Amino acid sequence: MSVQAVFWGWSTAVAGLAATAAAGVDVRAEANAMDASFAFQSVGLPANNDAATAARFVLVDGAADRASAPPDALHDGRVQASEDDPSRSFFFQAGSDGGRLLIDLGRVVAVREFRSYSWHAGARGPQVYALYGSDGKALAFKPEPKRGVDPRTCGWRFVARVDTRTRDDDGGGQHGVSVRAGSGELGDFRYLLMDCSRTENRDPFGNTFFGEIDVIAADGPAPTSGVVALPRIQERFVATNGTRRCAFTVDATAAPDLAEWAATRLKPLLLTWSGRLEELLPSDGYHGPERITLCFRTDMGGTPASAGGGGVNLNAEWFRRERDREAPGAVVHELVHLVQNYGLAKRTNPKPSATPGWVVEGIADYVRWFLFEPETGGASITPQSFARARYDASYRVSANFLDWAARTCDKDLVRKLNAAAREGRYSDALWQEWTGKPLEALGEAWRREHAERLGLAF
Repeated sequence: MSVQAVFWGWSTAVAGLAATAAAGVDVRAEANAMDASFAFQSVGLPANNDAATAARFVLVDGAADRASAPPDALHDGRVQASEDDPSRSFFFQAGSDGGRLLIDLGRVVAVREFRSYSWHAGARGPQVYALYGSDGKALAFKPEPKRGVDPRTCGWRFVARVDTRTRDDDGGGQHGVSVRAGSGELGDFRYLLMDCSRTENRDPFGNTFFGEIDVIAADGPAPTSGVVALPRIQERFVATNGTRRCAFTVDATAAPDLAEWAATRLKPLLLTWSGRLEELLPSDGYHGPERITLCFRTDMGGTPASAGGGGVNLNAEWFRRERDREAPGAVVHELVHLVQNYGLAKRTNPKPSATPGWVVEGIADYVRWFLFEPETGGASITPQSFARARYDASYRVSANFLDWAARTCDKDLVRKLNAAAREGRYSDALWQEWTGKPLEALGEAWRREHAERLGLAF
């Protein structure tokens, strides 16, 4: 048996690969945390001329989600255009544990390699499935075995089991899998069966966003692709903070002109602030991310930056304009979201409470405007902005409220607020416990102080 796992960018481990392939079969799984045009080191680009292009794709068991593309999207040579693109993704029904998908090649093919591709920012990115093959000639052959029937008992041969999940995060990003023969062919198959499982059961959204399935024939043409893989422009480095380490990848493939700025301005920021953020926002037993990828992108519209899937997306056009003004602070804001990791509550608390969005964004902007760049006054309340001054207005307005509450009531308030959110126990009642006053009363006192300072009627 030969089983190989290859990792790209942020991945350190792929669970479940050991002892999961038939003799002589290599399973290679790679992941790109952010947009990399599905360019992997040992998994080829998605093909548009493979043996599956004209195949028939049939749902044997399970149902497609109502937002999913039909199974035919899996062999059209196209992949997703973004990290959340259901129109180009096939995925099983929300809340289900996957299902079985049959690929009928129409004839017996000497198969050299089977490939699968997926992309999503979170837990729908990884792939978990068992692969079987058959020539359909066995007397007991069943072409569409339902769940509960072991395909090996009805004319199918086990090929491999695939699991590209990581051990310490949701594993979002682009995933590519290659199942190939160590030498020669995987086998002579007319039919291939994928028995797909969900990646997590904490919520209904654990079914993989598959974008393309390729079957490479030994006697077929060399694979061609309509996906353009750009030359990679990346820098990797490690930030240390005591015994803690965080490995960074900065990907400027989509914006080569920003590579120098990233090296001279962004890298020092990451080296300094990655450890400090974890110190500012601690909770019992929590450790921040060990790998972060920052990727410049050209498809973000008017969004300056976003965090998700173990990394930060940077809008190249916006960063060109703001590199010497708001860009560094925007990066810090998104890094705070990765350190917050409030989704952890779903794993550690059987009944987690929801954290209001104004708390999530308010803490991130509090760190940005009052700790990272306080000299800019970017979260100040002015006569022009006073009308919007509500504690739950989010972003910099809520950040101003949090700063005031920390200064006047409890210097550890933001730390306590973050810990409660991460542990899934946020409640408005906590404000009374921490400060002696209800949240609404605190908000009114904060507004009154600003009104008096600005000479405005209250």
